[in-house]
Amino acid sequence: MEPLRPDDPRRAGPYRIERRLGGGGMGRVYLGRSRGGRPVAVKLVRPELADDAGFRGRFAREVEAVRRVGGFYAAQVVDAAPDDDPPWLVTAYIPGPSLHQAVEAHGPLPAETVAVMGAGLAEGLSAIHACELVHRDLKPSNVILAQDGPRVIDFGISRALDATSHTLAVVGTPGFMSPEQARGHAIGPPSDVFSFACVLAYAATGRGPFGTGPAEAIIYRIVHDEPDLTGLPAGLADLVGRCLAKDPDARPGLDDILEELADTAQTTSRWLPEPVETMVTERLSPPSTPPPSTPPPATPPPATASPTAPPPAAAPPVSPPPTAPPPVITASPPVPAARPHAGTANAATALAMLCLPPILLMIYQAVVMLAHSHHFDWFEMMIIGNLLIAVAEGGLLVWGALLLAQGRAAGRWMIAATGGAVSLHGLAAVAQFFLTGGDPSDVSPSIVLMMFGAAPLLTVAGAGAALMAAVPPTGHWCRGAAVSRGW
Repeated sequence: MEPLRPDDPRRAGPYRIERRLGGGGMGRVYLGRSRGGRPVAVKLVRPELADDAGFRGRFAREVEAVRRVGGFYAAQVVDAAPDDDPPWLVTAYIPGPSLHQAVEAHGPLPAETVAVMGAGLAEGLSAIHACELVHRDLKPSNVILAQDGPRVIDFGISRALDATSHTLAVVGTPGFMSPEQARGHAIGPPSDVFSFACVLAYAATGRGPFGTGPAEAIIYRIVHDEPDLTGLPAGLADLVGRCLAKDPDARPGLDDILEELADTAQTTSRWLPEPVETMVTERLSPPSTPPPSTPPPATPPPATASPTAPPPAAAPPVSPPPTAPPPVITASPPVPAARPHAGTANAATALAMLCLPPILLMIYQAVVMLAHSHHFDWFEMMIIGNLLIAVAEGGLLVWGALLLAQGRAAGRWMIAATGGAVSLHGLAAVAQFFLTGGDPSDVSPSIVLMMFGAAPLLTVAGAGAALMAAVPPTGHWCRGAAVSRGW
């Protein structure tokens, strides 16, 4: 928690806002107080989302759905105002650090603690799924380690954020989303099981099972590579490995997971290690910020001395206010703004599109030559071969560009392979012209244009597209596609 800043709001409806708790994709979270003095968590929606009427409607529907999930497993929704400016949501304040805060401060948790946490999360997710909701963004910062067990927060609302067209924020954190979510496919309870396994691996080892780095690199490993479960206790490693299956249907159900973890959960009397229990205790009595009072006068009036009155007692020393710990930002880790090979996806797509006019000219010229041919020999067969190759190359380049626009790795490799073939085709066209005795002064202007304009352009643009597409996809545009489309 940290003190409020001058531009922070002081109220949300009837709730007094006292301190900052953190932030996320939807907005900023504050510690507040109800009129009766109960501590609550107040979430204010970001202004750019508040301006979207569609988001407000989805937000209201999701709030009503989330209300059905009991507070035994999650932060109970207390109040909400989707029509206020900005919209806000109030949930019960759960005293305790997030899993992310606990691991950052004290390292990986003991195996028994991870098992108890896993059992609690499985129960919580089961309650969420029973209400026909999917969390969609289960991650360490969305798991609160309370004194009586873990709590799941920020579920359901992500669906309203996901459908908001003008936000580029991915709903789902790169290191903890499922392969189907990364591909932009429809998701269900198995997607939460995959994220659950990633959270357990993080709790037990202090790192995600798919490593670190740029968001698109992590997502590529989630979709294509096997998880790194080094350091996981043997019992947990087997369960986590099965939950991380690429095929959603191959993952165990939450009832099966709970069955495997229940024995440890029921026999462990003290579920949190002592350093984390201290973090919980520190949050049991959140500091209250009293309302501002009238400042005392600058110069107090002189006191009237009384010969019979006893001397005034000395004022007790005033302790300085406690220093609040630095805020923990719960938003997804940002992708570095400057990296090598920036814009390579843009360049590959632009150069691939630059190949299309020469290809179209070659197709046109081949059709014209075939139309004026009166016999069929090897020369006509060569023209037909060039025609078919050009059609295939143009189609593959367009297909690759469309795949790349969707953030798919197959688009890069398709442009890289086809660009190289196109470059060779341009060289071959010029070579064929001269090897067959072609004379620039004795052919039509369209053939001259094709041989000395289109073919060299095809060679250069094709080679450039192949080179740019072969560079790892770290360009700004490709990074935006990866984040916004879940690649």
